[in-house]
Parts: sequence; C-alpha cells; structure tokens
Amino acid sequence: MARGAAAAVRAADFPPPFSSNEAIAAPTDALDERIEVGVLIVGGGPAGLSCAIRLGQLLADDPATAERLGEVPVALVEKGKQPGSHLLSGAVMNPRAIRRLFSGRPEQLGGVPTYGEVPGEGVYLLTRKRAVRIPPPPTLRNHGNWIVSISQMSRYLAEQAEAAGTFVLPETSADRLLVEHGRVVGIRSGDKGRGKEAEPLGNFEPGADIVARVTVLAEGTAGHLTGAALDHFGLHGREPQIWELGVKEVWRVAKPLDRIVHTLGWPLRKSAKYREFGGSWIYPMGADMVSLGFVIGLDYRDVELSAHDLLQEFKTHPFVREILDGGERVAWGAKTITSGGWHAMPSRLGAPGLLLAGESAGLVDLARLKGVHYAIESGRLAAEAAYRSLQRGENPGRIGAFDAYDEEIRTGYLGKSLREVRNMRQAFEKGFFVGGGLASAMTVTKGKLPPKEFHNEPNVTAPLLRTDRASRYPSADGALTFDKLSSVFASGNRTRDDQPNHVRIERRVPLDVAEMWAWMCPAQVYEVGEDHGDGTVDVMLTPSNCVQCGAITARGGRLTPPEGGSGPEYTLT
Repeated sequence: MARGAAAAVRAADFPPPFSSNEAIAAPTDALDERIEVGVLIVGGGPAGLSCAIRLGQLLADDPATAERLGEVPVALVEKGKQPGSHLLSGAVMNPRAIRRLFSGRPEQLGGVPTYGEVPGEGVYLLTRKRAVRIPPPPTLRNHGNWIVSISQMSRYLAEQAEAAGTFVLPETSADRLLVEHGRVVGIRSGDKGRGKEAEPLGNFEPGADIVARVTVLAEGTAGHLTGAALDHFGLHGREPQIWELGVKEVWRVAKPLDRIVHTLGWPLRKSAKYREFGGSWIYPMGADMVSLGFVIGLDYRDVELSAHDLLQEFKTHPFVREILDGGERVAWGAKTITSGGWHAMPSRLGAPGLLLAGESAGLVDLARLKGVHYAIESGRLAAEAAYRSLQRGENPGRIGAFDAYDEEIRTGYLGKSLREVRNMRQAFEKGFFVGGGLASAMTVTKGKLPPKEFHNEPNVTAPLLRTDRASRYPSADGALTFDKLSSVFASGNRTRDDQPNHVRIERRVPLDVAEMWAWMCPAQVYEVGEDHGDGTVDVMLTPSNCVQCGAITARGGRLTPPEGGSGPEYTLT
C-alpha cells in the first residue's frame, strides 16, 4: 500500500468474524446435571473477591438465607490457574475500600500483603536525556496510599473468601452468559481438552451450565461476557469505552528506591497528530525490588507504536538506568486498562439477574491511576445488592431489582470522583501541552471547567499513519532490554500449543492494519503473512503466546476465553 494512503486505513473497517450473540445462550444441560449455586461471581480479581467476602459476612449473620441458597450459597469462577494469576497492576492502592470491607475485622485487614505506605513521591518530565522534577498534580498525590502486588493481594482475598464459605472454581473459563425468559440465570463454562481444530482429545471435559439466582460479572478489563451483556441488554454508556495498554516488569535491584515515581513526556511524542497519550511508573516493592511499567492510550495512530518496545526504550534513559543499575528482571506482564471513565460507564449497572462490578462497570479513574479500590468498593456494594435481592419475597430477576446499587455507585464517592475527572483523559487528544492545560483547569475546578463535555473516540477508529517509529527502539541485549518472546516466557505463560484459537480477527487486511496488530501485541501473537499484491496481506497467528491483555479487542479484533488455566501465571505483579 502506498505510504500516502496509509492515513485513510482504520482497523474499524475490518471487523472480526464475531457476534456477541455467540456469547449468549439458554441453559442446555438437563435440570439434574446443572450446577446450582445461590450467587455466582465471574472473575477472581479485587471486585469479585470482595463481593464474595462481603456475601460471606452477610450470610454468616443470616443462616436462614444461606440455607435457602442451597449447598453452595456463593461460587466464584476464575479462568486463571488461581485467583491472582492474570492480575497486573502498578499498584499503589487507596486503602479506603479495603478498610471498609474488613471493618471490625482487624486480623483480616492486618493480613493484607503490602509493601507499606508510599514513602515519598516524585513526578518527572522526561526529555531524551534529562529528567526534570515537577510539582505533582493533585491527581498524582499518594500520601497515605499503600504499595501492593495486586496478584499477591488477590490470593490473600481468595483465602478470605474461601474461609467465609465461597466455593472457588479456578481454571474455569466463562464462555457464555445464560439468559432465559429475559433474565440472566448463570454461565456456561468452557470445554477443556480440545485440539487445534476443536476436536475432542483424550482428556476432553465438556463445559457445564452453572445456574444462579444472581450473577455478578467482575471480569476486569475488556470482559468477554461483559461485552455480550452490554449488547444484549442495551447497557452501553453515553460514550464508547476506550482502553490503555500497560506493559510491566518487576526488577530485583541493587539499591532500594525511596519513593514512587511517575514520568511524563519522552519517549512519547507531544503533537496531537500522533495521539500518543501515556506515561510510566516506578514503584518500590520492599528494599530489593521495583515494579516499573509504561502505559499508552490505544487511540494512538502510528502503525509501529509498541508499548513493549516503548518500555524497553524508556529503560535506556539515564534516570531510569540508574535505578535499575546492577539489577535483574524477574517478571513481566501486560494488560489493558479501562479508561473511558464517567462518560463510558454502562447506562445501568444491573439487568434482571445480573450485576456489574469493577472494570466490568467501567470503574477506573485513569487521571489518578486508580482502579483497585473502586473494584473493592463496588464488589462490596454489589454483594449487598445481591443479598438484599435474595431476601424472602424479593425477586432478583425483575426489571429494576438493582437500581439502588446503580444509584449508590453513581452518587457515592466512586461516582463523584469519576465525574470530577470525566473529561481529563479526552483532553489529551488535543496534544500534550493543550491537554495538560485543560487537565489543570479541570483539576482546580473539580471538573467544572471547561463547561462543555468531551467525547470518546473509539480506539478502533483511529486512522493509521507511518513515521518509521520502530527505528528508535533499542535492540534486546538480554540484560536491560528484552524481546517479546523472552518476556512471554517471564510471564509464566501456561497456554497449550495445540489449543483451539481463541483470537478472532479478520485474517486478510491492509498491510498497515496487520503491522499495527503485530507491533501492538506485547506477546508476538500476530505476524504479517502472504502479500496478495493488492495492498492486503494475510495475518498469521500464534495464539499460544497470548497473555490475554485484551488489546486486540480494543483495536479491531475480539479476544475470547481460551481453555481455563491458560495464560500467564503472575506472582509478583
């Protein structure tokens, strides 16, 4: 394809062969073969686990309701090997929500694994060679917040949930949302033991219908069933959802870091035409480790922009190199972050038999780089809403059964804080300097200025351009900088090579779209194949590399659940 025509190409013009109707079904198992539970939670992250813990607390004080819910009052399905396996976050966490979850239970709160409170902080504007410290904006002030490993914390929350009576089903993917007579009645779990052509192997195990009175979707970013539910029940927000992509490494370092660090600027370009929004974090994890990562908005336009390679380039900066000097990389991971904010929240956070929590409900404050406490708080409130609906005489399947939950989220501190920064992410579509000025006005006035509302441009509609960006990426030296395949190995990826393909994309697309996918993917799932001579090429897939970051769903494809237990095995992230 001629270079001059590249700007007209958009991934949106080549949608994947997928319909959300594929993820909606009625129960198919015979009545006596269905797994019946009271409340079913999909997702073993902070939102789902907090929901399970709170339900356990409520049912412990109400044995009559617990008895009515049957042998398994609360169940949770998690597609990873265990809760925490697929969780990736900075993470500096506001402890407000977890303190409330364990209110009156100091022994449980005291057991939460943390690296302590934030010891200090610095925000830096980077140029190619310099790091200029600037006053931290109010949104990046973290005094009193905790440094945590989100994967370790979620393993602890899973222990508390199980101790409170939740039946946790790990290595269980949620393939379909079960809907009957207009209400959600559970999920269908995925098959196990199928080959590349979906043929049953010797260890084949069919999925099962897991039916429940209330189903809580807490899938996290770009959730498979969440997307289907939004379509089926007409729950999409006023603006389309958008995402960022973060790539993270954990390093064992020679000297401790005495503060948390955020950076802006280099290696991103500041002009609005590139749409390069993002930045970095470097957080201490005790005296001998740091986590560092780079995040980019997935509305960027350069075919060759790559979050993984930006992180490698970022590490070559003298300021960062000094922090890592004498250290070694011990972990790597990648994940998308929901960033549409207030404008993109679902129009309702519930439907008959269904509740949305955490990132499934769009609850991430990108301006403050916070989502964990939103997940915990919404999970707790979802549990209370589910519990209220299960009281004698109530019907969780009626229309409007969860309106009170929706109201609690929108008018409580979660909704209020999201509304204050509702236009901040969108402001940076106008470039670094204009966006920074607008963001400052929004911060000072708590979102009252500017007076107009901004709009979200879907990530997939970004017109593509070329600038030879990849020529600036450093080559992998195996010490400071690393390639994608060695990084996938460092993620502990457990996906079988002979699994069915779980990535849906249009396989013949313009060269620019194919190369954009190849550069975008941090795990080297996509490669450019045969050139057809008409400006289009085939796209080759290696789905076993996939770490389920979700970026392809944002940029023109669809990630569906692979076999349960597949994907990364994060332990330090």
